[in-house]
Amino acid sequence: MTKKTAKLYRMVMDTHTCPYGVKSKWILQSKGFTVEDHHLITRKETDAFKRDHDVQTTPQTFIDGKRIGGHDALRVHFGLDKPSSQRSDTSYRPVIALFTMTLLMAVAAAFVATGDWIGIKTAEWFVAFSMCGLAYLKLRDVESFSTMFLNYDLLAKRWVPYGYVYPYAEGLAGVLMIAGVLMWFAIPVALFIGSIGAVSIIYAVYVQKRELKCACVGGDSNVPLGFISLTENILMVGMAIWMLVKPY
Repeated sequence: MTKKTAKLYRMVMDTHTCPYGVKSKWILQSKGFTVEDHHLITRKETDAFKRDHDVQTTPQTFIDGKRIGGHDALRVHFGLDKPSSQRSDTSYRPVIALFTMTLLMAVAAAFVATGDWIGIKTAEWFVAFSMCGLAYLKLRDVESFSTMFLNYDLLAKRWVPYGYVYPYAEGLAGVLMIAGVLMWFAIPVALFIGSIGAVSIIYAVYVQKRELKCACVGGDSNVPLGFISLTENILMVGMAIWMLVKPY
């Protein structure tokens, strides 16, 4: 069999090793290529390489004498990613990752507390953990969150400070529900912000037919506003009602 080889030019300096170069080398090796790994060890050498090959960035990969390009182009070449022109600018990955982790946390915590993997406590803690996780994502950049939130939340449009208060209220209600204390405070807060959020999303998405990004996982979110976002608020309202009526 013909040996597959590729040439890789990447920055490897005393104070900086390009992470995309490391990733590119790993991709090539995982695809069975023998890599001729050329290190660009100075800024001057790197700039000269870019100038000679008329490229803007490194690393650069060459296969059979043909320049494939940088790390992103290499991923497209091997079918690991779609070309940028075919990629969607929205993604449900952040909320799927968060809800998966909070569900696993709830299952584990319920087992420790009750001896059962699945039960009422699992459902309660799943919602409460999710509230805390979502609040954390918003609190990373409250300013950015509040700006995106203003695009659709009916109360925030009328009273701007609500966009700043919301993440703290959601997180506090979640913590109190996990602990099972101060329910007289946590229940009305969750019921209020969940109801306002649900009505706002229904109005923006299903009445006005607007295509918006959801602020639920922070102000840098690519999650489309819609069913998933509505689910967050419905779960919050449902949790509040359950905590209000459940037997203790």
